[in-house]
Amino acid sequence: MSNSYIPTDGSGPESEDADEVSSLANYYLPAGLPGPLIGPNDLYAPYWNGTRDEKLMIQRNPSTGVYQWPPQWITHDTQSFDIDWVQVEGKGVLYSWTRVWHPVHPILKDSCPYIVVVVELPHAGGIRMLGNLLGDPQQDVEIGAELEAVFEHHNDASQPFTLVQWRKIA
Repeated sequence: MSNSYIPTDGSGPESEDADEVSSLANYYLPAGLPGPLIGPNDLYAPYWNGTRDEKLMIQRNPSTGVYQWPPQWITHDTQSFDIDWVQVEGKGVLYSWTRVWHPVHPILKDSCPYIVVVVELPHAGGIRMLGNLLGDPQQDVEIGAELEAVFEHHNDASQPFTLVQWRKIA
């Protein structure tokens, strides 16, 4: 079984609003995939809460404006505990990628291959995030391609969560 994502709601790459951030009606990765366990004091809680609202939230040092990812309890640049979470644009540039042929979790055994990408966010200080590239898992992939975030809601999970996936900007 291939995991190529073909939306049934017209929100795919060929739709009129393909250059807008959108959410998935179907799952790119299979339903039942274990989600994040988010506690009230979880360091990542602002990120996961943001994804639920289709917002990409990143930490930033309010005194220097330096962004950081992954989240930490202190800022990377000044070692301050004063950290803001800010919404950033869900667009980036493909920095690196790999095509996964061997699943990292048993539930993914029928979903290979799929493409994992490292996305650089130039408007957020060049931080880099991991995600999956939507579309045909055999597609041509080019370093430097422009990508946009797509929010995949898993509302049927025991603790609902939203993943950030990526797709090429046409």
